[in-house]
Amino acid sequence: MKSPEYSTGITADISDISPNFYRTHAGRYAEINKLGLQRIYVKASHAGLKRNRSLVKHLKKLTWGIRGLDAGCGAGALDVARLLEDGYDIFGIDVIHENIQTGVDYYPHLKGRLWTSDLAQKLFFPDGTFDFVICNAVIQHIPPRKVYSTTLPELVRVLKPGGVLQIMFKVGKGIRTVFDEDYGERRNFQLFQEHEILTRLNKDGMNLIESHDDEGLGGLMYFTNPKGDRNCVFYTRKTGWLETLNLNLPKGDIQSSYKENGLKQIL
Repeated sequence: MKSPEYSTGITADISDISPNFYRTHAGRYAEINKLGLQRIYVKASHAGLKRNRSLVKHLKKLTWGIRGLDAGCGAGALDVARLLEDGYDIFGIDVIHENIQTGVDYYPHLKGRLWTSDLAQKLFFPDGTFDFVICNAVIQHIPPRKVYSTTLPELVRVLKPGGVLQIMFKVGKGIRTVFDEDYGERRNFQLFQEHEILTRLNKDGMNLIESHDDEGLGGLMYFTNPKGDRNCVFYTRKTGWLETLNLNLPKGDIQSSYKENGLKQIL
């Protein structure tokens, strides 16, 4: 495997490169994804962080509803298919039409649940549509200025109060170029600083979810994938859910709800 190369320009535009790759390799990408060849996590920061399925399993514990969005579902829409099979009202979007078509080809029952949509633009969903949003390995294909000005705020906007965002991205500065042996091509990825992403989400009303169970998943989590890329993944929850809880409960039930959720009312 060739050594990765880096460029110093953190705002380098790679949006013209990634679409061409996925249009060419949509079928192959779906096959590799289904086999899990690039979904192996090594050098993980948390014992419970093993494969993509460990993240989805934990997300199910965190979310309070069943309606979700896979923002950047990729060729084959594997996670959409699996979550739908598990009873979730899940939808997927991707900027590449070939990725969406491959998903429908693999899973015909996903027709009507997958759409072509650009995460660098305003999404067509109304405010507060989803209980959870998954955005894995997607922003690395979007210029940073668009990620901060549009992508992250839009992912937050379409979440309900109390909704959960799971986001994963490659960590570092600038552009990483690596030869991907599974496709026989050099690939370019935009790198991001995890604390800058988290700060932007905080400004939009999202709070980091720390670890509170035996699996130990939560906070800022890191792993290295088979290509040698260092990745960060974390969960955040949208604020405003306490206010919504208070508005929808009879007055006498509010205090009991706080107790059930292990919370103390702030007067």
